[in-house]
Amino acid sequence: MLAGELYLADDPELAAEALRAALLSERFNASSAADPAERQKALVELVGEVGADVEVRPPLRVDYGYRISIGAGTFINYGAVLADVARITIGADVQIGPNVQLLTPTHPIEPEPRRAKWEAAKPIVVGDNVWLGGGVIVCPGVTIGENTVVGAGAVVTRDLPANVVAVGNPARVTREI
Repeated sequence: MLAGELYLADDPELAAEALRAALLSERFNASSAADPAERQKALVELVGEVGADVEVRPPLRVDYGYRISIGAGTFINYGAVLADVARITIGADVQIGPNVQLLTPTHPIEPEPRRAKWEAAKPIVVGDNVWLGGGVIVCPGVTIGENTVVGAGAVVTRDLPANVVAVGNPARVTREI
């Protein structure tokens, strides 16, 4: 799975890992804004790596949680979906708007393996100081370079270089920063 090879998601070990993530997600998502220490504790237990001064606002949806790395000073707004079938690496000082989706899973194009429930995944990397506007979707295997800004609602299907602004579906670079 992490190597990008096909796997069956209903594997008992994966099902147990997904259940763990679901239970920890419930705890994080039910945490009170009045108790930020408890919310942070739940996040650290759910996510693989959490840097200093990270803020994630619930609700947060993950597949497994432990395949996610969030760099120091990062802010993730409401409604994030981090489908971490493969590794998701979020750099330091990243700003992620509401309802952003980072989606690592892929499925075969051929109908028979897809019908048989085979899946694969490709990692996502978001560089330091990136801003992803509200509703951005980042597709499997994409790397976004540092300091890049992705406009609201964009669908990022290919790598984006550092220091650019990208918008649209599919996302296109409109200018350099």
